[in-house]
Amino acid sequence: MIRRTSQDIRRLNRFEVLRRVYAGPGAMSRQDVAAATGLSFATVANLTAELLEAGVLVEAGHEESGGGRPRARLAVNAERGALIGVDVAETSVHAELFDLALTVRHSVERPLPPGDVRPAEVVGLLGGAVEELLAVSGTDRTRVLGVGVSVPGMVDREGGVSSFSPYWSWHEVPLRALLDERLGMPLWLDNPLRASTVAEMWFGAGREVDDLVVLTLRAGVGAGIALGGQLHRGFTDSAGEWGHTCLVLDGRPCTCGNRGCVEAYVSLRGIAGTWRELAPDDERTGGPDDAATVAALARAADAGDPAAVAAVERTGRYLGAAVAQLVNLLNPQVVVVGNQVVDLLGERLLPVAYEAVGRHALALPRRAATLRRSAVPHDPVTRGAATFALEGFLEDREVFGPVSRMRRAARGGGGAGA
Repeated sequence: MIRRTSQDIRRLNRFEVLRRVYAGPGAMSRQDVAAATGLSFATVANLTAELLEAGVLVEAGHEESGGGRPRARLAVNAERGALIGVDVAETSVHAELFDLALTVRHSVERPLPPGDVRPAEVVGLLGGAVEELLAVSGTDRTRVLGVGVSVPGMVDREGGVSSFSPYWSWHEVPLRALLDERLGMPLWLDNPLRASTVAEMWFGAGREVDDLVVLTLRAGVGAGIALGGQLHRGFTDSAGEWGHTCLVLDGRPCTCGNRGCVEAYVSLRGIAGTWRELAPDDERTGGPDDAATVAALARAADAGDPAAVAAVERTGRYLGAAVAQLVNLLNPQVVVVGNQVVDLLGERLLPVAYEAVGRHALALPRRAATLRRSAVPHDPVTRGAATFALEGFLEDREVFGPVSRMRRAARGGGGAGA
């Protein structure tokens, strides 16, 4: 069992208060926040006072209170600073500059060279993308509160190390240290599974439920997991490698070195491979760009091409069987399906997948689980990476420690409490 200190509880409550303000249709009163979070009004008042003093929240007018004093309405202070989210994907580096309201201000994408990409190449491209964001937006680097970086594979978040990448020959790469030399900004490193999940927890389905699985379906495949309202990382920080669980015994080779993995069938590469198996003479199946091939598959299926329709349906059955394993194992309230594969094939793919989940999952956890497409605005990976930076800023004791101590002293030196 995880034992939480009073500081941990206060930090998590700070996150929850701010999440509710982000989620609201507009500015919210402290009473609205207390009702939405279930926290006491006194706790909400203390936490919002901290966020106001740190400049994260601002007062945005007042509302009538039914006879008492007008209630102040609170909103996120978008101008408090900037956040940067970076998605180092298998084929590109995509970087976005956000204001503190998590509104995208500028975006930059740079392709990665094909083949075995070296860490130095990623650091160079990423550093150049960040510099371009700052230059184009006119943002002083001192206003950047943090940079969140998502990198594929297994990531040691605390150590800032890319432990293993199935796409490149990376093992124990001290990526955060390398990036720190290049950027000189507060940095948080993690992978796209957890970035997408954190984006859902702050801005999507995770605001409504405590037990959540978020599937990332693109060149790489995996599952981000939230249990009891908290991101689940696992003992070695490697939870979520669902893409490298076995779906077909002695099946196709996978990038991880094994055979028959989920990723070998429902990733962009896997889907293109299924189409090639069903239509070996169709020249549209043989392109080097898997995303372009799957886009061509979607067009062919929409036009009624029998092999293309069969490829999408077979992929849906693979996906549904693999999702059913997660439903049986984790018993989530919601399974969110997103990213490139869903963007390209969703309207055809997901109904088949949902039907297959119903066939393969046990009745009780299947009835409890809702399957839905991601509704997170814009790119969930870059947004989630920027949210890691936001969380890091909200944990900054140099910012929030003095505020908390001054407020406790003003109350007579009470405990951490809220």
